[in-house]
Amino acid sequence: MDTHVANLDEQYDLSQLKETDLDPDPFKQFQKWFEDALKVDLNYPNAMTLATADKNNRPSARMMLLKGADEKGFVFYTNSESNKGEDLAQNPRAAMVLWWAKLERQIRIEGKIEQVSEQEADSYFRTRPRGSQIGAWVSEQSRVISSRKVLDSRMEQLEEEYRNREITRPPYWLGYRLIPVSIEFWQGRPNRLHDRLRYRLVEDGRWTIERLAP
Repeated sequence: MDTHVANLDEQYDLSQLKETDLDPDPFKQFQKWFEDALKVDLNYPNAMTLATADKNNRPSARMMLLKGADEKGFVFYTNSESNKGEDLAQNPRAAMVLWWAKLERQIRIEGKIEQVSEQEADSYFRTRPRGSQIGAWVSEQSRVISSRKVLDSRMEQLEEEYRNREITRPPYWLGYRLIPVSIEFWQGRPNRLHDRLRYRLVEDGRWTIERLAP
């Protein structure tokens, strides 16, 4: 089947990225670009691809939502018994990518993974819509199920069970923080000669900025 993928070419020419544009602190630079993304009315500006690998270095990736970003790292939440949760238990390293087509920008982040505290996870869980809280109990994420009816029936059961009750966080629903060792800011440029500026953590805890060939 010919899907004409090779013909889907596009020139990037909105902007450029120079070393003098960057904040010395990569977390402040991330915040600046994220605020730019919010201004252009993107759908899910916090959508990201999370890549993990299991103990045999078999990779997998999926779309998720970033739920926190500060000088400590980048936070997301998931079922620890899912495929990605098992990957992170076996191999606590990951990479994430945010892509903002309207800005012709992406950010690539690589580093090690740690769990957020129980208190932090509980605090975030309480902010979730009630349906999403129940959904965390409903789904045995990544497991084979016989039909959609399994989920719908379980949802109805738990909605009744939790009626007029607080919904606590499932013990397997955890928060993870990616602590970066590398953060790359990518700006699309004409002729595929994109600007790629990478912050790399060096031994003394400083960040060095490097320009990469596109």
